[in-house]
Amino acid sequence: MSAETPASHGVRKDNRFKVWRQTRPFWAGLFTILGGLPIAYLPYGDMRLGNITMAMKTTAGSGALIIGVLLITLGLTMWYQPIVRVFAGVATIVLGLVSIPVSNFGGLVIGFLFALIGGGMSAAWAPAPPVEEAVDPEYDAEYDREPETSAETEALWAAGVPEQREAEHHATETTIDANGGRNSAG
Repeated sequence: MSAETPASHGVRKDNRFKVWRQTRPFWAGLFTILGGLPIAYLPYGDMRLGNITMAMKTTAGSGALIIGVLLITLGLTMWYQPIVRVFAGVATIVLGLVSIPVSNFGGLVIGFLFALIGGGMSAAWAPAPPVEEAVDPEYDAEYDREPETSAETEALWAAGVPEQREAEHHATETTIDANGGRNSAG
């Protein structure tokens, strides 16, 4: 390997982002971040209609800011720590629901919907199973059929199923068989 050989020579430079995106809940994180922005911004923003200024400020502005920042943080967590995707998804859904009464109907419903979609996508996302490229050594390619099972393999299969034992009856005073089948516990 020379100094000019790139470390990831198997992946083309234009596909690195695609590979990174496919190994984590990328779209869930994006929707969560997009949901956190209006929730955090709208309680502090002003809307101007001509000469009229509408202030969206509420008394719960700090709560809305906290919810928005947490949603943005959860979106980034989904991207960079995909192992906690289920927790991040459930937390995103809960924060989205809490944003309805706290932050102007969840950022005028836009932030709320994006948070719910992102949280649901994160909780439902699962990594793709690893691709196995190894060839099965027992596969008989000449006849294109399954290999025959040996006696050892059949013994291993039989060992996996427990053997049924016959019932053992010992008539004592504590069993049902004693005293004509009546219970003598009292």
